[in-house]
Amino acid sequence: MISGRILVVDDEPQIHRFLSPALTAAGYTPLRADSAAAALRHIAAQAPDLVLLDLGLPDMDGQEALRRLRAFSPVPVIILSARDREAEKIAALDNGADDYVEKPFALGELLARIRTALRRVGAAEPPAATLHIADLAITPGATYRSGVVLPLTKREQALLLLLARNRGRVLTHRQLLTALWGPAHTEDVAYLRVYIGQLRKHLGENAAKLIATEPGVGYRLADTT
Repeated sequence: MISGRILVVDDEPQIHRFLSPALTAAGYTPLRADSAAAALRHIAAQAPDLVLLDLGLPDMDGQEALRRLRAFSPVPVIILSARDREAEKIAALDNGADDYVEKPFALGELLARIRTALRRVGAAEPPAATLHIADLAITPGATYRSGVVLPLTKREQALLLLLARNRGRVLTHRQLLTALWGPAHTEDVAYLRVYIGQLRKHLGENAAKLIATEPGVGYRLADTT
């Protein structure tokens, strides 16, 4: 079972009363911070395995707290927030969050997102490793299904590899466009959609489920093996 120390950053006592026993029952050690300043001190001093971060903190906006956190720590961060606007989700993911869960949330879904984030850290692959996703074997140079190479272009292959290396995580349009086409193309979302469509055609049946669309935000490759 995946375990670890989970820092819950929220100024609502009821969130801590709800999450602390739930995390403990799931095998985690819950840690608590009621402000951004306390959270940043805690992360720097104790290096938790994952952070659940609310955006509506009393001393600092959660987006700014996330930017400051990312300046010194790669710890996985899942946003827990009642802010449901696409712009907030995109900003949080662009600022370095690994995932975004809206309040109110289902405990089962949150625990699944936590397991995914921790698995991704624990199973980090070296750059040249072969990634096995569903019935695919993805390498930096080619993708295979049952030993047969798929006819992907270099750009399609790079896109699939980037999604695969971040499987289970939402990558925003901006993140994908910047990584593959450079900062001058961060607004070319229609261009990205074309490549996602082409990639899905190559992947065939269940491709839309394998490469899930997060409407208005980006894309997520299913966390499956």
